[in-house]
Amino acid sequence: MKKVTIYTDGACSGNPGAGGWGAMLFYKDNPPKEISGFNPNTTNNQMELTAAIMALDKLKLPCEVDLYSDSAYLINGFNEGWVTKWQLNGFKSSNKKPVQNVELWQRLIEFNNTHKINWIKVKGHADNKYNNRCDQLATGEIAKHKSE
Repeated sequence: MKKVTIYTDGACSGNPGAGGWGAMLFYKDNPPKEISGFNPNTTNNQMELTAAIMALDKLKLPCEVDLYSDSAYLINGFNEGWVTKWQLNGFKSSNKKPVQNVELWQRLIEFNNTHKINWIKVKGHADNKYNNRCDQLATGEIAKHKSE
C-alpha cells in the first residue's frame, strides 16, 4: 500500500461567507502537490471537510494516509467516534437533530473505508509550515475571488 501524507486547511471570510480550502499531498520524494478551491457561500467547517475530501479524491488507489488538519471538527469526527455514532443514529446527533454537513461526512466516510487514514490534529496558525501553507492556499482563494 502506498504511503501518502496530506495536510489540509479551510478558511472563511464571514461564517457563513466566502470560503477557500487548501491541501498539500506528499508522496515519496516527489515535490508536494498543492491544490485549492473556492466557494462563494459556505462555512468554515464545510471548507475544512472539503479540503480533506478534495485531497483524498486525488488518490487513485487505496493508500495508507497520514492526514493532518487543524480542524478539531474533522479530526474528532473520526478519532472520537462521532461518525460511527452518527451512522448508527441515522445521522442524527446526540440531541436527535440532523448532523450538519452530512453529505460531506458521508464522502469522508467512504474515503475512510477505502484508505487506511490516520487522522492527526495539528495546532493551527502555529509553527507547522505545511499547515501554514495550506492556510495561505485557502485564504489566497478567498482573496483572489474577492478581487474579481
